[in-house]
Amino acid sequence: MWTLTNNYSNWEALEKEFPWVADMQSVPQDSIHHAEGNVAIHTQMVLQAMQDLEEFQALASWEQEMLLAAALAHDIEKRSTTVEEKGRILSPGHAKKGAFTFRNILFEKGGLTVKEREQLVGLVRYHGFPIWLMEKKNPEKELLKVALETNTLWLYILAKADVLGRICADQKEMLDRVTLFKMMCEEHNCFGKPRAFTTSEGRFHYFNTDEMYPDYEPFDSYKATVHVLSALPGMGKDYFIKQNLDLPIVSLDALRIELKVAPTDIAGNGRVVQEAKKRAKQYLASGQDFVWNATNTSQLMRTQLIELFTDYKAKVVIHYIEKPHKKWLQQNHNRERKVPETVLFKMLLKWQPPSLFEAHEVFYYEEE
Repeated sequence: MWTLTNNYSNWEALEKEFPWVADMQSVPQDSIHHAEGNVAIHTQMVLQAMQDLEEFQALASWEQEMLLAAALAHDIEKRSTTVEEKGRILSPGHAKKGAFTFRNILFEKGGLTVKEREQLVGLVRYHGFPIWLMEKKNPEKELLKVALETNTLWLYILAKADVLGRICADQKEMLDRVTLFKMMCEEHNCFGKPRAFTTSEGRFHYFNTDEMYPDYEPFDSYKATVHVLSALPGMGKDYFIKQNLDLPIVSLDALRIELKVAPTDIAGNGRVVQEAKKRAKQYLASGQDFVWNATNTSQLMRTQLIELFTDYKAKVVIHYIEKPHKKWLQQNHNRERKVPETVLFKMLLKWQPPSLFEAHEVFYYEEE
């Protein structure tokens, strides 16, 4: 059974095992919301509070291991985001940044499927979401999106433990908010599971338009299908295309060679992208299916492309490819045009596998 560590009951051992745990000792917290003290004290209290919960005790042992890992790491990036402003201690963006950090930790460790790892990452990313759900502009849509990215039963347990594992005057109010989160999950049929959509097209339409009804089924007559590759360099995109997609290809790597542009040439790469989009528009205008072959490792990159493709009434299919960390580094090292490891590790800082709501269809190909 996968586990992040065997030392959850021994904080001193955890500090020796993980430098990021040792960092927690020196990270202060605002006394209004965390009168218990620093992040290390809070995290220990969360771990204990979680294990005392009946909901946690009712889980299978492998689920408990997943939740303990998320609880240990939920405030991992308060160390880099904590600031003092007007006498208050704040940690803006710590959950979002912590998700990136935790993804890299889990990727290097291995032993999880992409889905399992991303659910853990989602727990860190959204651990405060249950408390703030009703503050969102569209609570229902935000809730259903989060339910696609992580297990909401686990998220409920983590959020409850996060509130119980602190000393604050508004603890009861926050616990009530967490309970409301659970009730909304149950009402929208997404507690411990993603909400079912009739079709992937309906799911895409709901999350990428102003549509308010998740059961609405759009009538779409696609003029073309664009297959968008998403993978870190060295994961095997070219091989995948050769084996599975007999279509015209718009490849950024191929265009760099054609236009004699070095990967480090920022201005030159801008020309490469513009030329790629020009060729893509020609295929789109003529109704030709094609492959867009690039790394597309961040949600922002993919969103910009998908908006372009859907403006031309195209169906978008994302193919995400991943190999285990060690094999990935070996494959890149053996490539004819290998990417420097310093560049790879920099890309990891912004790496986001695609979520199901990003395209009409999203497929994951992984090697365990």
